[in-house]
Amino acid sequence: MTEKDAIWRADATELAAAYGRGATTPVEAVAICRARIAALDPALNALVALAPQAGAEAEASARRWRAGAPLGPLDGVPLIVKDNLCAAGMPSAWGNAALARRICAADEVPVARLRAAGAVILGKGNTPEFAVEGYTGNLTFGATGNPFDPALTPGGSSGGVVAAVAAGMGAVGLATDGGGSIRRPVGYTGLCGLKSGIGHVTRGGGLPQLLLDFEVAGPVARSIRDLRMMDGLLSGRAVAPRLSAPRRILAVETLGEAPLDPAIRAAFARTVAALAAAGHAVIPGALPLDLGPLNEVWGQIAEIGLARYFAADPAVGAAAAPKYREMAARGARLDAAHLYEILSRVFALREAARDLFGFDALLMPASAANPWPAEATHPEEIDGQPVGPRGHAVYTGWVNACGLPAIGFPAAGVAGGMPEGMPIGMQLIGAMGAEGALMDLAEAVAPPFRWPALALRPV
Repeated sequence: MTEKDAIWRADATELAAAYGRGATTPVEAVAICRARIAALDPALNALVALAPQAGAEAEASARRWRAGAPLGPLDGVPLIVKDNLCAAGMPSAWGNAALARRICAADEVPVARLRAAGAVILGKGNTPEFAVEGYTGNLTFGATGNPFDPALTPGGSSGGVVAAVAAGMGAVGLATDGGGSIRRPVGYTGLCGLKSGIGHVTRGGGLPQLLLDFEVAGPVARSIRDLRMMDGLLSGRAVAPRLSAPRRILAVETLGEAPLDPAIRAAFARTVAALAAAGHAVIPGALPLDLGPLNEVWGQIAEIGLARYFAADPAVGAAAAPKYREMAARGARLDAAHLYEILSRVFALREAARDLFGFDALLMPASAANPWPAEATHPEEIDGQPVGPRGHAVYTGWVNACGLPAIGFPAAGVAGGMPEGMPIGMQLIGAMGAEGALMDLAEAVAPPFRWPALALRPV
């Protein structure tokens, strides 16, 4: 491995350590990542904007390291930000042509916290328009491919960020999860990602949150130690103590009659075995919640949010793809009493899940399907059964509605998935405040990151 390879392969923790001992500098790391973006992103279409100030920020970081005064463990680390999060000096296009022409004057809160910690923002990761679908593509920038197979999707809506981090075009990423948009994409690319509980990471100063408080910002990384470090910066909370006692984990393989891909079923079994081997009590069972009432109204939440947004900013609505204008029109026909009914169902679900049914964590697949063609919004069937647009996403949205924290990580076993195929992701879900415990649980069983062949091309 060359010195240059060691730099782009390093996770954020290792990269900061290299800065500290003078083995490399933020300027060199940013230059290498920019070269990799130029060489590899044409095959992926992961990034929609590059930060003009990244070079200057890297130089300022290098000066701090030389003076022995870094801002922290993220100082000088190259970061990719999802394109629905506002970062000063770049658009937050959100897949929309009108927004793509607007430059953000300031960072929103999560971005500001990471920039204040010295992170160097390299660019913005592609997302479906308005981040309300489970793939990554839009009329403005096109579709994003998966580094493990560019013809397939990296999932969504954080597909641009995960594709870039998994290809070594940035060390870590900042994304959002409103219905599984971190957990499913990290599962499709072999990464780790944290969906925090409501209120754990402050939001503010950004684009409208179409999914109410369901959508949270969180880190994406190639190691759980990086998640832990970034979570501390994003939340402003000290890292919780490491787990020292066995935990009771409810293992929920399937939800009712919803189909599950056989390869994911096998990966789930391997992960159950790994958690049991680590000393935890893993109990197979059904999810003790009735998700039917939530599923009946889930799609209407985004429709109402779009209706309100387009009324407030008609230029964005006029530039939106027809399907989103149709969604907004449906949302505009729903009255306040109907929104109250939706919220009543959400609050009832939150109360039912508050104590996590007496368990310390729940284990579930991150997705019911493996990646499908990049241009398609969803797989049309799973394990031979026809499914709709959310058929692959049945395991994740309810967690957002309940406001619970969850971590996405590679399944235990060979390369986190199939020996010669795509990675497969799992998720662990905890009660409020369990972010640290979830990271500890996952870290004990998640395999190391496996580089896709595309990332290993000479640059």
